[in-house]
Order: sequence, then C-alpha cells, then structure tokens
Amino acid sequence: MMEGLRYGICSTSSIAPRFIAAVREGKAGEITAVSSRTLEKAREKATEWNIPYAYGSHVELFRDKNVNTVYVSSVNSEHYGMVKTALEYGKNVVCEKPCTVSSEQTEELFRIAGEKGLFLMEAQKMLFLPVINEVAKRIKEGFIGDVKFVDFSHSFSAGYNDWLFDPALGGGTLLSAGIYAIQFLISFFGDIKNVKGVCVNDEGLAEKGYVISGVTENGVMFCAKNSTDTAFENKAVIYGTSGKIEIPEYWKARQAFILVDGREKEEIKYPCKYELIYEAKHIAECIEKGLTESPVVTKEISLKGIRAIERIKSAWE
Repeated sequence: MMEGLRYGICSTSSIAPRFIAAVREGKAGEITAVSSRTLEKAREKATEWNIPYAYGSHVELFRDKNVNTVYVSSVNSEHYGMVKTALEYGKNVVCEKPCTVSSEQTEELFRIAGEKGLFLMEAQKMLFLPVINEVAKRIKEGFIGDVKFVDFSHSFSAGYNDWLFDPALGGGTLLSAGIYAIQFLISFFGDIKNVKGVCVNDEGLAEKGYVISGVTENGVMFCAKNSTDTAFENKAVIYGTSGKIEIPEYWKARQAFILVDGREKEEIKYPCKYELIYEAKHIAECIEKGLTESPVVTKEISLKGIRAIERIKSAWE
C-alpha cells in the first residue's frame, strides 16, 4: 500500500463501495473516513464498508487532518461545490465523472488546484483499462488501417438513481453515460467538431435517450446512442480501412475483438474483479510523485469533454 494516501469518501452513492474495493484490492491507499448528509447514514455505511470514521456532514470530513485525499461521488450538480470546498481545505480530490456540469466550473476547479499545488482528477475509469490501452496500441500500429468511423451503443436501467432525470441535479443520459463515448473519442482521435444530435425526454425532465453524430479534429466520424428504455447491444465498434475492432461494454471493457480481412478473429482479454483498480493505482502513483494533474485524464480532456456536451445540449434546447 502506498504510504500516506488516506481517502475520505464524500457521499454514500452506489459507486463508492466499488471504488473502495478497488483501492483496497490494488493496495492503492487507505480508506480513512466517509461522510453523508446524516450521521446515521454515514455510520451505517462506515460499519458496512469497514471505515474507521463517519461524519454527518462533508465539511467535517474535509476538516479531518487524517484525510489528505477526497473522493467525490455525489449527484452531478453537487460536484463543483464539494470539490471546491475540499480544495479550499487543502485536500487532493478525485471526482467522479462528470467533473462538473459546466466548462466554467471545471476550469475554475483546475485553476484552484493548480494554485494550491493539489492533485485533481476526473474519475474516468475507462481510460485506464488494459483492454482500452491495448486497443489504442493496435490502432497506432495500424492493425485495422486508418480509422474512419466509430459507433457507440449504450443502454442501461436508471431505476436505482432517482435523480437521473432531474435537470437541477445534473441529470440526463448524456452527462451520466455519454461522457464515456465523448472522452473515448477525444483521447483516441482528438477534439470533437461539428457535433449534432437529437434526444427524447419527458416534459420537464432531462433526456432519457439520445443519438449524436459528428467528426473529430483528426477526421474520424462517429455516432453515439444511449437510452434507458431501449435494449441496445452495448459496445463500441471502431472501423478502419482494412478491418474493425469491437469492444463489448466499452466503458468497463474486459475484452475486445479484432477482425481484419484475411486474418483469424483475435480476442484481447483482461479479466478483473474490480475495473476501477487500474484508475486507483494510477491516482496513487500521481499523488506519490506530487503531480497536480493526471497525465491520462488531463485537464484538457475534462474541459474538451464538458465543452462538447455543452455544444450538444445547447443544440437540443
């Protein structure tokens, strides 16, 4: 275990125990405290997750001198305020995607972190997965020729997240799940240009499904679709001039398939118990080195991602 990395878990959301398990499995830090809006809830989760200290407010957690790094996993609209306050209390911060709900907020948080010499990273597990890294390597080596088109499909049930369709809480499928496709594109093929899209939603609520299309600055066209009430085949397909790569459940990929004309189908496979383990290890390494920014999920990737989302959403309104 890395000495000195002591996490405070800010929120008792459904992803929090998965992050905790990944940190422990990867020996990538110590889980010191957890906070919730009520002390009763915090104590309940502290017992369930075997965490020493529980706090009935997030500020109490930020004040804890035993905590030097905060993991924020609350509803999207709360990210900005929680991260800003944690930084002001001198804590490193890992914030679940999306970092915030606006580019202005995201830029401000990275500015504060930089001024204070603190580490800040948007938690984007996908970009650390061995399958995704291997796919990137194969693309660079030209296994499927020049990449021309990428097609994303993602569907999921939103039943466990009551806030997901509330615009005031930063709800909607684009911010909550579409960010995977958007940051995948930005990381692999450059910034997104000329993006357009349509969405469906119930009156007064955030979108429950969408289709977007566009082109990246490297000339790669794409289509991304997401829905909470349609059973898509969950995968990304990267099409090149001489073949394609299929990535089932690309946002948490354990395998991929390379199909090239004249060759036998090849499987890339990296099974793991907790897909967040690679992200957790990366965070520990960054903080140990005294970095203020991840070299993988950079400030620029976070900013370009939220700016693309803003352009898409403004076209819907």
